[in-house]
Amino acid sequence: MTESPRTALPPLDSPPGDRLDVVSAWDADTPYQAWRPQILVPPTFRPATPARVYVAVNQKGGAGKTTTAVELAAAWAAAGLRVRVIDADHQEAALSVWLMPQYPEGSPRHSLRSVFFDECTLAEATYPTLFEGVDVVPSGLDLSRVEYERPIGAENAIAAAIAQEAQEAGGHSPYDVTLIDAAPSLGLVTVAALTAGDEALVPVKVGGLDMKAMASLDRTIRSVQRKTNPKLKVGAVFLTAWDKSDFARQLATKVSEDYPDAVVVPIRRSVRAAEAPIAEQPVRLYAPKSTAAGDYDQAAHLFLQMPEAGA
Repeated sequence: MTESPRTALPPLDSPPGDRLDVVSAWDADTPYQAWRPQILVPPTFRPATPARVYVAVNQKGGAGKTTTAVELAAAWAAAGLRVRVIDADHQEAALSVWLMPQYPEGSPRHSLRSVFFDECTLAEATYPTLFEGVDVVPSGLDLSRVEYERPIGAENAIAAAIAQEAQEAGGHSPYDVTLIDAAPSLGLVTVAALTAGDEALVPVKVGGLDMKAMASLDRTIRSVQRKTNPKLKVGAVFLTAWDKSDFARQLATKVSEDYPDAVVVPIRRSVRAAEAPIAEQPVRLYAPKSTAAGDYDQAAHLFLQMPEAGA
């Protein structure tokens, strides 16, 4: 493949009226008809510093997990951070299709499966995308081999690969952010992703079935915390396809009670945003004025300390 020129990801210029309110507690007395979408930031929250490893995870498909991974990555790259996205979803490999890794001509093509089976390092499986500041570790259907062949140390494979890379780079990760897009299942690869993560980011579509799936995810996260990664925490819950309804507010209240230290972010429903994967562009490029692009951008700036302008 001939390397294509990379597109810069621009900052967004959202009008103040389009930005989400940021609150430390929900207002339960206001009727939902008059309720504006709000980002809940608990008093215990502190922005993280690079380098950071996030895992976008939900047991149920269709929750907006891959969109969340792509949009946060694009927002951080637009702010000047160097971002790597790891595709840990073998079922459709949607992230790899969306971001289109740029493979060098004449070289073997590696993937996340190659890392699990010690065929290459994580750096060797990392490729540039068409977007400046965003690299990707791709995956395909062959990642499913990890589930049934179960290579030795698979639960720690991604964490070990990230640690080895940092060691070889002088003790610091070459990336400010690594964002893992986990499969909509709770198998071995997802456990490996959570084992490598500092924080889980949980997209939940505003609907009852997604809340039922949260119970299984919560059990898996707690098991990982006990057995392989005690530092893991749920950093944020994204309420995707959000629109104004009493159920949306009930859902927001419930997840804030279940995860009292997590940021809760509504991502407003946007038809244009849903078209972005087909165009093979992040939403911030395809529909920069959409509410979804602005909501993800605002969340990204909350989570991480950004570099100073001109630094």
